[in-house]
Order: sequence, then C-alpha cells, then structure tokens
Amino acid sequence: MHIEVKSGNILEAEADLLIVNLFEGVTRPGGATGAVDSALDGHIRQLIALGDCSGKLGDTTLLYTLGKLPAPRVLVVGLGEASEFDGLRARVAAAKAIRAAKQAKARRVATIAHGAGIGGMHPIEAGQALVEGSLLESYEMPAARSGGEDSSRVETLTLVEFNGDNIPLLEAGVQVGRIIAESAMFARDLAATPSNIATPTYVANEAAAMAEETGLDIRIMEWDEMEALGMNILLAVAKGSDEPPKFVILEHNQARAEELPTIVLVGKGVTFDTGGYSLKRTEGMWKMKYDMSGAANVLGILRAAALLDLPLHVVGLTPLVENMINGHAQKPGDVYKGMTGKTMEVISTDAEGRMILADALAYAGRFNPDAVIDQATLTGAISVALGEQAAGLFTEEEGVKARLLAAAEATGERLWPMPMYDEYNEYIKSDFADVKNSTSPDRFAGVSTSAKFLQHFTEDYPWAHLDIANMSWTNKARPMYPKGAAAFGVRLLVQMLRDWQ
Repeated sequence: MHIEVKSGNILEAEADLLIVNLFEGVTRPGGATGAVDSALDGHIRQLIALGDCSGKLGDTTLLYTLGKLPAPRVLVVGLGEASEFDGLRARVAAAKAIRAAKQAKARRVATIAHGAGIGGMHPIEAGQALVEGSLLESYEMPAARSGGEDSSRVETLTLVEFNGDNIPLLEAGVQVGRIIAESAMFARDLAATPSNIATPTYVANEAAAMAEETGLDIRIMEWDEMEALGMNILLAVAKGSDEPPKFVILEHNQARAEELPTIVLVGKGVTFDTGGYSLKRTEGMWKMKYDMSGAANVLGILRAAALLDLPLHVVGLTPLVENMINGHAQKPGDVYKGMTGKTMEVISTDAEGRMILADALAYAGRFNPDAVIDQATLTGAISVALGEQAAGLFTEEEGVKARLLAAAEATGERLWPMPMYDEYNEYIKSDFADVKNSTSPDRFAGVSTSAKFLQHFTEDYPWAHLDIANMSWTNKARPMYPKGAAAFGVRLLVQMLRDWQ
C-alpha cells in the first residue's frame, strides 16, 4: 500500500472513497466530518438521528455523494467515547475503516488523521496510529496460488491535512508507523511461510538480507561453533533433523555497546515441531510452522530498532532448529549438559523450545545485559490459562515488569503476570540431572514450571519470559490481526525499547 500525506481540503480529494470519523454521542459533527456533512446537505446528521451512524468504536457507515464531491463515496468510522479515546482506539478505527474500504473495493482512499483534531492526539502519534492500523489490517499471508492477485486491495492511502503546520509532524508519524507495521509484517511472513521453505537456513538467510538492508551487524553460528561452546541442549533438538541448525546473532549499535544500555531479545526458532518421539497429535500439526514466531518477532524488532535508530544497544538471539525424528533424535530419558555446565533430563521431546532457549539464555550473559527478554510459543497450557486475550508474563524483576506492562497498555498487546513461586522448582527436579524439561505425565503448573526451567539457565541478569503461544496465531480475526500469523510482541517490544530511556 502506498501511503502519502498531502496538504489540502478533504472535500477536494480525488479518491474512490473518503474516510472521516465521528465520536459516539455527537449529533452535529464538526471539523472535516462536519464539512463533509454540509457538502452532503446534512446527510450524516440525518443518519445520526436515525441511529444508522452511531460513532461507536469501529462502526462504519457508507454514504454516496451523488456528484456533490469528487469522491463518489464517504465512509464514517466511529471513534467511540471521546473521554476514552487514545492511540489504541485510533488504531482500531483505522483498521476497521480500511477493512470497510477494501470490502467496498476502493483502490484509492483519502482519509483524515483520526484523533488529531478534537481527539487531542499529537499529530505524530495520530499519523503513526493511522498507518499501523491500516497496514496491519490489510496484511495477507504469503500464499502459493495459481490465480492472480487480489484486485480488491487498497492501493493508495492519502492522509489529507488542512493545517499545513501539521504536515511534517504527520509525515514523521507515518514514517514511524510504517517501520513498525512493516517490521511486524516481516515477522508474520516468516511465521506463515511453509516449513519446507522456511528452514533454519532460509530464516538465517532472510535475517542476513534484512541486516544488510538496515545496517545491523550479524553473525550466524553453525553446528561446530555451537558444539564448541557447549550448546549441547540446543543441539540435542537439532540432531533429529537433516536440516542444519543456525544461531543468528543480530546487533544494533554494536560499536556503541559500551556507552548504551544493552537489551538482549531471545526468540524461540523451531521452524517445524513434530514433537519428536513425544509426537504431537495430527490435528493442528500443520500449524507448527509458526513455532518459530518468537524468533521471527526478534528479527522484526531488530529491523525496527535499526530503522528507528533507537539509542540502545539491542541484541537479537535466534536459535533455529527443526524438531523431527530420525535415528539420531533425542529420546525421553536422555541427559544433556548445556553451555552453563548445568545438566538436563529429557522427559518430553515435545518440550524442545525451552531446550533451545536454555543455551540461548546462557549465551545472552556474554553481553552483560541490562535486561534479557525471551519470547516463545512455549506451552499449550498458556492457552488454557489465558485464552486469546493476553500473553503470559513471567519475571521476578519489578522494573522490567513495569516497562513491559506499560508497553502492553500503550500498544494493546496485552500481558498478564503469572506466578514464579520457588515451589515450582520442585516440579522440575530430576533424579538423573539438575533439572528435567517437563512435568509430564503430571500436567499441573505447566506454564510456571516451564518458566522456572528457563530461569535455571539464566546468568545473573534481569530477565523476563513471554509465553506467546496463545497469541501468535489468530484463529478469529480482530482489528489489526487478520487470521493467521500475528507477530504478537513486535509492537509491544518496539514500544518498550522506544520508551526505555
């Protein structure tokens, strides 16, 4: 979608459809919406009086201009209650409006910035919200179809602003919104790409191409180097596949690491997960291509950090493996020693994500980080606990928790703090190693014991774990999250990084 900002009057915009907005409870619209209403002889006011144009958040009403404006149609999108309006609601309104525009088969759309006037939003924030909502809602997963492209896509979105002083501010916001949305879509594409294509090597190559485009420093470790470092827990998972593992290390502001805060982001990168000998059920296994969503997110976040030129030293660590079955695959009862020297007993080969993260979290300590945050599609239990409403947040660091919860509030990518009681360590005690990787067949406390397993391998730094298994694939579309790969956590952690100082 091509997005541009133009100075002018929305009434004069030449487009297939104009988008204006309305707060709930308003009976006589003002601003740009009022100007459109006057040009249409009070048609919007009539629909408000009839109850057909409510202003409720996300409600849309389509009008025909009948030659009274250059654009043949006008869409009014609801912003909800003015007292509750914020950046999240601006994004929802933008998403709902662009969805309605697509359904109307509008190719060229002109819009005002939702909330930049009476809504009280700063023009930069309003421009960012408009673009994020519009682009994320318009996203379609990559598909190998023999037919042509979808002709109903919105091709051009023009943000029209009457006040010329706001133009550079809106342009700045549009640029930020585009970077963040496109970084999330980059992660979505990786998570949605079939695993016969998106192998560990493919994902590493995509990371390398992205690093070259954005100026990130990158290093890709191969098997021999990981083995030399003692990453035997990670490699235990990789042994079951013919696809070689990769360990991608990305750095933003590497040259300034000594002077800037260092934040390390770690993402689970299982490009396909059969469960190994602890085989998953057939139903839903096709979706296990998204089990590298944590790694995909980390790549997207590092992309945004570079393009936004954030004043931080940001490190991204993505261990990439397949969890398959062959004659060399790990087996229940096996014991492995990881990079820290600590040992682990395999109880379930389907608890492989925490295994590759164990060595990645050990490696994170080399950067002397101010904080380490991992994200992973780690447990099915988190879906039972939280549904598709929030990801699980596990940490004992109040400062990191506060930063993450503030970012969650700002972006709408919600987190729910989960317990990290010391008693959960009892569940993962092993008779043959320091810890075991699963409590199976005992299904109690599956989410918290997995977090305590990860904590066992952290190296004396502030740490938080995000279990995003329930949020990384959208089963029922909602604003900004069409069905499929969600890249939940990209906007959240970019916001946290932007707010760090």
